[in-house]
Amino acid sequence: MNSKPDSQRMEKIVSLCKRRGFIFQSSEIYGGLNGCWDYGPLGVELKRNVKDYWWRVMVRERDDVVGMDGSILTHRAVLKASGHEDTFSDPMVDCRTCKARLRADQLPEKNGVKQCPNCGGKDLTEARPFNLMFSTQMGASANPDAIAYLRPETAQSIFVQFKNVLDTARKKLPFGIAQIGKAFRNEINPRNFIFRSREFEQMELEYFCRPEQGMELLEYWKEERLKFYENIGIPRDKLHVLTVPDADRAFYSKGTYDIEYDFPFGRQELEGVAYRTDYDLKQHQEASGKPLDYFDEETKQRFIPHVVEPSAGVDRTVLALLCNAYDEETVTDEKGKSETRIVMRFHPRMAPVKVGVFPLLKNNEQLVSKAREIVATLRPHMNVFYDETGAIGRRYRRQDEAGTPFGLTIDFETLGEKDAALLGTVTLRERDSMKQERVKISDLLPMLLARIT
Repeated sequence: MNSKPDSQRMEKIVSLCKRRGFIFQSSEIYGGLNGCWDYGPLGVELKRNVKDYWWRVMVRERDDVVGMDGSILTHRAVLKASGHEDTFSDPMVDCRTCKARLRADQLPEKNGVKQCPNCGGKDLTEARPFNLMFSTQMGASANPDAIAYLRPETAQSIFVQFKNVLDTARKKLPFGIAQIGKAFRNEINPRNFIFRSREFEQMELEYFCRPEQGMELLEYWKEERLKFYENIGIPRDKLHVLTVPDADRAFYSKGTYDIEYDFPFGRQELEGVAYRTDYDLKQHQEASGKPLDYFDEETKQRFIPHVVEPSAGVDRTVLALLCNAYDEETVTDEKGKSETRIVMRFHPRMAPVKVGVFPLLKNNEQLVSKAREIVATLRPHMNVFYDETGAIGRRYRRQDEAGTPFGLTIDFETLGEKDAALLGTVTLRERDSMKQERVKISDLLPMLLARIT
């Protein structure tokens, strides 16, 4: 059952994303490009942190996974062999009243009759398949042989390069090939902010194995992926594992799990973990006429490997982090006045900015100089934001909205003017609790690194 939608919360999150530079509507000054989004200064850092951590735990920290980066432009034959050209479609209907084009499987019903969500009309065309792939022409030729596609997923380039990676990486089964990259789908009805868009980014692993290992590895990767989300700050009680029923699975899959998250607009899929058997390599071997099998030196057997695929959406993960982080609370300022504090409670390893550095007074050369020194020390190791404008409380609030987990204030105690024992220390403020402590400047780098990694 889906969680209860909270449209007001979602509106606040979307508003904050624009106000603070997380995400903007693409081509906004020209009216916007529907289903496309641009990531601003904070958003691009958040997105980079998601991808970097995925790559770290899925590739760098493992001996059994290597990476690749495939081309976005895809040979027509690849997507013909995979089945995408013929079957990669959604059912589409037209509303004859308002002329809207809609997905037939997402129409609301009233008294058993489907109707248009835009105008409420019931005069709809029959459903017909709408291919989701973007096609283009390669070179100057206009004949059918020049057709290519923007890839609808990153998986197929992994499958067609399987033999090259196997030969060059010198891996034995089981092993995986990982990829992060853009994919494109001409969605009939993009919706829910960056959740479903026409241009998006995927983090995919194809983990190749012997046939008898498939179901065991499906369970293994499901658990590994749940750990990943918990380690980036999404609590386990907001994650749900749906065992996809036989009737809803791809025909070649022997088992599929959907990892879902409770978004403000309802429970939706973050990632699919599927046991795809040997379907993909077999299809490309037959269509290309090139061998994509594996020779087992120990058993002297030659066979086409099976594959388990954990496939996650970068943008959906970013959206889950934004939704999970957003919080409002009532606090009392130093004058006893109540106010609403908006704070993005990102896990420190995901936070776009790790630490804000604030000299108490911008017109005090010693304070500013010391603050700049600290920024120079920290910046090679983490993203730092320097701010010397406005009251210190206001500067804290600005960083709370950006999700910055730590703030450093360089004050007169830092210079030893009030207490010689505090010379060379700064005030370290923690975002979530707002608690403050004095920390030696010499201890800052190892302390912060320990908390953000």
